[in-house]
Amino acid sequence: MKETGHALIIGGSMGGLFAARLLLSKGWTVDVYERISSELAGRGAGIVTHPELFDILDACGIDSENAKVGVSVEGRRVFDRNGEIIGEKSHPQILTSWGRLYAILKEGLPEGCYHHGYNLQSVEVEADGVVARFDNGSEARGDLLVAADGIFSAVRAQYMPDVMPNYVGYVAWRGLVDEADLSADTRSALCDHFAFSLPTGEQMLGYPVAGADESIEPGHRRFNFVWYRPAAQEGGLKELLTDVDGVTHALSIPPNRIRPAVIDDMRSAAQDLLSPQFAEVVAKTAQPFIQAIQDLETPRMSIGGRIALLGDAAFVARPHVGMGVTKAAADAFALAEAVEAQPDVASALGEFERQRLAYGQAVIRRARHLGAYMQAQILTDEERAMAERHRHPDAIMSETAVSTGIAA
Repeated sequence: MKETGHALIIGGSMGGLFAARLLLSKGWTVDVYERISSELAGRGAGIVTHPELFDILDACGIDSENAKVGVSVEGRRVFDRNGEIIGEKSHPQILTSWGRLYAILKEGLPEGCYHHGYNLQSVEVEADGVVARFDNGSEARGDLLVAADGIFSAVRAQYMPDVMPNYVGYVAWRGLVDEADLSADTRSALCDHFAFSLPTGEQMLGYPVAGADESIEPGHRRFNFVWYRPAAQEGGLKELLTDVDGVTHALSIPPNRIRPAVIDDMRSAAQDLLSPQFAEVVAKTAQPFIQAIQDLETPRMSIGGRIALLGDAAFVARPHVGMGVTKAAADAFALAEAVEAQPDVASALGEFERQRLAYGQAVIRRARHLGAYMQAQILTDEERAMAERHRHPDAIMSETAVSTGIAA
């Protein structure tokens, strides 16, 4: 019988939940440790899915066909400044929300294995296992530790302190609006499509997701938007991230701390630059928020023969590939397959890293190409060439949030 063990999973978001479900399916026991003390909810708004994500959900024991994961769209549209369709493409896809996918994954975990309020302090690899120590004074021991603790991973920081996120020169304004709050014309134009508006040097996109009650019925859904805009780190970004009390935040700001004047300026720019349909979406979004776009890549995904980095703890790509959740799921799938196939944890981690490191690097490259034209500064001839290619409607529709074109 294949030897199994106990996994400590640091981070209770998407990557951690996929790792937990997949390792459980291989006969392992798991404990998930989440830093946040309350239930996670509403993060990331909309999520683009890919065929491989549904295959991995099935491997988790989730019937993806009957789970009502998200909202189906048939294709893509690009609108000009006047609201006319200047590009249209068939591309069936399912769009989901962070909350819906989180609930589906967490629902099947054994009772008592998901722990809130555990902030990792340090990790120690021992001869026969690995120890996680938390700042509440507790510790946990296991055979494998999975670092699924995101872009600011405490595990990665301990072992690779020089690997840090890199701000790439632009931000995303994001938000959700109830479909029912939009005019009939805007609902008809946008709410059954993955849609775009393309001001010079910027990109607005949006798509329908489940409603606040997770309903996917037309009229009860929400529309999720992401508006990419250049912002130099020492100029525009600083202005955006200076809060209502005059405090400047580094790379993020709580939505309720954004100055009203900043939101007013954004809404005014939407009226001036975007198609009328998207301008209406922005105007009717109650609480838009700002995401400073960063990327990150690590030279290793296996540490000490006992630790695996996966998802955003290892690689964070600019969102244009729409692969964040699918990549984390595929990392977890490769890890689970490796621990089942290999004779010991160290060998499994070596195989896991061999498979996933090159893929993560390829996703980073692809995302940089897609986002080059939105940078506050275009620095190289390659960036200039990519910027020229990826600002056209046909390229936007064919290459945004699709898994093709990514090769390790």
